[in-house]
Amino acid sequence: MKQLTKAEEEIMQILWQLKEANVATIIEEMPEPKPAYNTVSTIVRILENKAFVDHRKKGKGYIYFPIVEKETYSDQSMNKLINNYFNGSFKSMVSFFMKKNEMDTKDLEAILKEINKDE
Repeated sequence: MKQLTKAEEEIMQILWQLKEANVATIIEEMPEPKPAYNTVSTIVRILENKAFVDHRKKGKGYIYFPIVEKETYSDQSMNKLINNYFNGSFKSMVSFFMKKNEMDTKDLEAILKEINKDE
């Protein structure tokens, strides 16, 4: 699966939230300053080429919808982060975030409880 640029990911976040939208609706959901219609339209076409988005015709325009689930992309991105920056070690990643974010043992215990709950 290909990685997304920041602009592509921003549009995907909107499509994951809305489930489907035309370009004008995507722009409405974006923060100020709003990008140009042609800019968003181009990014959506790039997302189609990367097989993240598909479309169906509606009237004279198109409705776009995600074909890659948010969870699938999140899992892939997290694995890439762990492999590229922490030599594939989840333990190293947690240790890094504990040190950088001054996480205390209560926070770590809460995370462990959450992990164990899902097993």
